[in-house]
Amino acid sequence: MTDRPVRPPRPQHVLEVVSTERLTPHLVRVRARGADLSAFRESAFTDKYVKITFVKPELGLEPPYDLAALRETLAPEDLPVTRTYTVREVDGDELAIDFVVHGDEGLAGPWAARAQPGERLVVSSPGGGYAPDAEADWHLLAGDESAIPAIAAALEALPGDAVGVVFLEVQARGEEVPLTVPDGVRVEWVYRGAARAGTSRVLVDAAAGWTPPAGRGQVFVHGEREAMKALRDVIFGQWGIPRAQVSLSGYWAYGRTEDRFQAEKREPIGQIL
Repeated sequence: MTDRPVRPPRPQHVLEVVSTERLTPHLVRVRARGADLSAFRESAFTDKYVKITFVKPELGLEPPYDLAALRETLAPEDLPVTRTYTVREVDGDELAIDFVVHGDEGLAGPWAARAQPGERLVVSSPGGGYAPDAEADWHLLAGDESAIPAIAAALEALPGDAVGVVFLEVQARGEEVPLTVPDGVRVEWVYRGAARAGTSRVLVDAAAGWTPPAGRGQVFVHGEREAMKALRDVIFGQWGIPRAQVSLSGYWAYGRTEDRFQAEKREPIGQIL
């Protein structure tokens, strides 16, 4: 049996926080500036994402970080931690990342809520895999808060005559964000109310109640892993959409840290496609 090839780490970019903005009660936008963001500007993907590296300030580590070397020299509890986030937009030498914040829960959200101008933000060069197909007859985009940045960027990239529907799940009214949407695309916000993120079926039920129109469509559906499994069964089983026309994955999993979530991608529980 051959070992799986190890992907080389993407180059790191050391950015400086320029500003933060609370877009909604649970969404904070951080803008940061870097010396060379050409890899971001040149990416054709609207779902481009980065790995953000967090280190303990008291260790005095200077970026860019040699993660392989640090794994050999640091105690496990002192190792850098990475979190995956979608880039909302790139403007010249600045990029914006939107963070979902639920109080002190997690690592990246609390950092974003407290971030101050001048702080450093260390991100990888972008990955990605989706961009709107201008030739598609219709578009379906759906997700929870974690997918709002990618969906918002996709909507901005759609041609003006695009047709489709968007389902976005948030906690409650007042947490919607402004979107630039072609006239032929309908946006429906769905609310989970008191239910914890990752425990509600409102997004699944809203999308499953929709009927795809005739023609060749393109689907972008991302969010909590179990909701994505349920929507997988709708998209492929109920609607029969060809896999080549679908971008579907879990961005996170209820009750899991990102480290555990990423590890489970290699296990049956983490498999969506």
